[in-house]
Amino acid sequence: MTINITTQTKEYNIVIDTLEKMTLQKVAIITNPTVSGLHINYLTSKLQAQEMYIITLPDGEEYKTFQSVNYALDRLFDAKLDRNSMIIAFGGGVIGDMSGFIASIFLRGIDFIQIPTTLLAMVDSSVGGKTGINNKYGKNLIGAFWQPNAVYIDTKFLSTLPKREFNAGMAEVIKMAVMFDRVFFENLADDKLTIEQIIRNSIEIKAEVVNQDEKEKGIRSVLNYGHTFGHVIENLTNYSTYLHGEAVAIGMVIANKLAVKLGYLDEYEEKEILKLLQKYDLPTYYEIDDVEEFYQHFFADKKTLNNTIKFIIPHGIGNYKILQNVDKDVILEVLNQFKRDKNANL
Repeated sequence: MTINITTQTKEYNIVIDTLEKMTLQKVAIITNPTVSGLHINYLTSKLQAQEMYIITLPDGEEYKTFQSVNYALDRLFDAKLDRNSMIIAFGGGVIGDMSGFIASIFLRGIDFIQIPTTLLAMVDSSVGGKTGINNKYGKNLIGAFWQPNAVYIDTKFLSTLPKREFNAGMAEVIKMAVMFDRVFFENLADDKLTIEQIIRNSIEIKAEVVNQDEKEKGIRSVLNYGHTFGHVIENLTNYSTYLHGEAVAIGMVIANKLAVKLGYLDEYEEKEILKLLQKYDLPTYYEIDDVEEFYQHFFADKKTLNNTIKFIIPHGIGNYKILQNVDKDVILEVLNQFKRDKNANL
């Protein structure tokens, strides 16, 4: 199956099928040790290239840094890649985000292909051209919009994906269903979809959004449901406690509390979303040590403009609401529902 994306800067296809052979001139595959150990031979068997280089970066959000990027850039220069060369991002969301960023800045921009190997990357991060790295101030604050030439999704790679990683990917699937498609949500809850259908439905939603709003000036920000809170959690835990999808799941729960508080989501729907998250063993609670500190972290987020925090919440299941200028006291009241009880262990 092929899904087309047409943005202002590039048109390309997302192909959901067994990986087919590709003929390239000079190519650099950027991957991590786990994916390389499991699947690099399968990938290289599909590539016909005059020159092929493999660059291995450590995996994990804590390695999504300038240090990793500089290492990869040095290897690209060592290999004498040029503007007609190709980068292949072969891994999960971390590798995809870094590879896209590297492609966007190497020689002021060269082509790259996404071949995602995790569910999260397949349904979300490989699609739409967002690239970036983290720093001490927050997640993906340094990066570029740089669209791939193509995205190839081969579900073969999911056969070796740990259950925890698979479940983290489902958080992004649930996110899109809650925001855009109630029927999709209900089918997920009732186990009526194959994994191929889940991937296809998610990508179709993402593609439609990206086609409308490549640079996240409007509707694309809706895909940040759960992320505003989730990014703070990731930052406060030094990207070492939760997988990205797990932090997003908790963020969705907090966003739902805000939606209930403001009257956009009823408690029954809140419980239905919670049940679906828990069905995939996703964490749904985070103890906040310092509510004010948590609140202040919002202002380092790239989605904050003019000291105004943008919150994405469900307006019922299958619809959304973009909120700005939410009263601080309302936000703190929601966050206080997650505040650690310092007397609990006394």
